[in-house]
Amino acid sequence: MPRQNTFQSYGSITKTFHWLTALLIFSAFPLGYFANGLAQEIQSQGFDGSQAVIARATLLFSLHKTLGVTVFFTALLRILWALSQPKPGLLHPERRAEALAAEMVHWLLYGSLVAVPLSGWIHHAATTGFAPIWWPFGQSLPFVPKSEAAAAFFGGVHWVLVWTLGASLALHVAGALKHHVIDRDATLRRMLPGRADLPQPPAQTHSLVPLLAALAVWAGALSGGAMIGVYGGQDQSQAKERESGAEGTVAPVVAAGPAAGGGWTVQTGTLGLSVTQMGSVVSGSFGEWDAVISFEEPAAPGPAGNVEVTVSIPSLELGSVAGQAMGADYFDSSNFPAALFKADIEKLAEGYQAAGTLTIKGQTVPVTLPFDLELEGNTAKMAGMLTLNRLDFGIGKSLPDESSLGFAVEVPVELEAVRAD
Repeated sequence: MPRQNTFQSYGSITKTFHWLTALLIFSAFPLGYFANGLAQEIQSQGFDGSQAVIARATLLFSLHKTLGVTVFFTALLRILWALSQPKPGLLHPERRAEALAAEMVHWLLYGSLVAVPLSGWIHHAATTGFAPIWWPFGQSLPFVPKSEAAAAFFGGVHWVLVWTLGASLALHVAGALKHHVIDRDATLRRMLPGRADLPQPPAQTHSLVPLLAALAVWAGALSGGAMIGVYGGQDQSQAKERESGAEGTVAPVVAAGPAAGGGWTVQTGTLGLSVTQMGSVVSGSFGEWDAVISFEEPAAPGPAGNVEVTVSIPSLELGSVAGQAMGADYFDSSNFPAALFKADIEKLAEGYQAAGTLTIKGQTVPVTLPFDLELEGNTAKMAGMLTLNRLDFGIGKSLPDESSLGFAVEVPVELEAVRAD
């Protein structure tokens, strides 16, 4: 079998690319389908935290993504090879509608084999903390930020293009079977392994009309995705606003009130949360919390006031795992919708601390929050970091080790307050 294409038949290299691509695609499709089903189960509030389900979803997603990256590079090599080769002619170019459809589908396939895995790869690179790619590269991509908005957008693009690829494959297979079963010609046999006696195609010319038709199909599919809101919509805009602040996802939506005597009113602030999932840091923030602060700067180290912070647990934004975090094995927000931090503020020889208790999910644990404080007249700026162990609060009890979810939970706090009148 010759390696090169001719006007009459495909060469062995083209055939190898074709069937390798088919094997990869028809493996990636079911893996993605079942992985997505498990992801929806995991992200639901009713998920019981089963480690077996999480491990199975991680395995399927990693396989799917790894095969997707393989498809991307295989498709690029296949396209480069095709550009260097003559294209075997159509056996029935006189059937103009059929010829147009066949060439349009080929353009759709070539383009989708690049665009589908690339959009999925960008979605992966913009997301944090779930199912790594097994190639020794590609967890991150140049110019792709860790961004909830970008992940939502390219996740939607990937979903639309997957359906476009699926439809193209169905048409491609149907056309091949039609030629083989109904027309009984050599169209399919030209791509099968081995040698065969093949007819010489009639002389023909090619135009840009099939390419333009393919571009119109892509445009229509992507426009349809926009119409049904698969690219994020308002949620994407809100995510961009949350990402406009400092590192991580922030949501400075604070309801605050002053305490009586020495009271301060919070003007702006962020209450964040970071965990390590599947070896990657996932950062988010609480969008609704109320801080009641009483503080008077002492002349020497010693007591300086007190603070009480009530946090709305359902307001947590944590990327794609926010829904999972509300589940019964995690925050169980339906039964425990609020967390409470109560502490006495103390000035130290260097810096400050708020020592008291934190109640989450009905569990009250002693905690100490060290923080820095800048005082300028009636304005105060503070920044601190609280490190917790999730198991102390019964969060993620079904994950007794750190293989899927780390024990440490970091809670960065920043706020600016003014002295109450």
